[in-house]
Amino acid sequence: MKVERKCKILSKEWLNHDAVQLVLEVGDMVGESFRNPGQFVHVKCGEGLLLRRPISVCSCEENEQGDRLTLVFEVRGEGTEWLSERQVGDTLDVMGLLGNGFPVKPKGRYLLVGGGIGVPPMLGCARTNGGKSTAVLGYRSKDKAILVDEFQADCAKVLLATDDGSMGYHGFVDALVRQELTEDKNYDAVLACGPTPMLRNVAKVADEFGVPCLVSMEERMGCGVGACLVCVCDMKDGTRKHACKDGPVFDSKEVDWDV
Repeated sequence: MKVERKCKILSKEWLNHDAVQLVLEVGDMVGESFRNPGQFVHVKCGEGLLLRRPISVCSCEENEQGDRLTLVFEVRGEGTEWLSERQVGDTLDVMGLLGNGFPVKPKGRYLLVGGGIGVPPMLGCARTNGGKSTAVLGYRSKDKAILVDEFQADCAKVLLATDDGSMGYHGFVDALVRQELTEDKNYDAVLACGPTPMLRNVAKVADEFGVPCLVSMEERMGCGVGACLVCVCDMKDGTRKHACKDGPVFDSKEVDWDV
């Protein structure tokens, strides 16, 4: 069910030069429309911008005084720049929660893989199953790293990678996924969010080890509710699905990685 609310900013923090964390009071949004971690909201960013901006939910909670969402996003354009300039006490027009997230079981054990701005939604997964999961987090460099302490508090193990080697493993996250599954493949699934090339490589490794893999597709979105064709994803069976309505989370075996 589509839920649209005027949401108050309760706190704001710059996590690095580009990434902002906002905590919003969202009325009864979580109680009304939360299904699984990995869903997103559609935020109106200024009067002059027609399209809303989709932002993955980092974490959420129901609260008698008003449900709360934590959003983490990077400033990448006019819309997110406008959003980054909002202050505590300001009100945002937010639609959500939207999409289908990761079907995380509270007693499950998962290998959580996040790359760049795909890291935040994986924190909600980590907090769902009581610290039993392992996180593999990738960043361009050490100064781009976000939420590392939070994952270390909510996961049994955290492995880090950077493109330039300034923190953790020097290379991409799929190498650490391979390393972890070589040592221990007793995971219910690999759950991943990040750029498409990263997702493709992680899915390939998971398939080699016979571990189910679910991926959250980062696609541009227009309406957020499946009425337009901006966020369509090509499937192996020849169909096209909407990331906003059918996803953003898909079984990696469904996705046509060769288009």
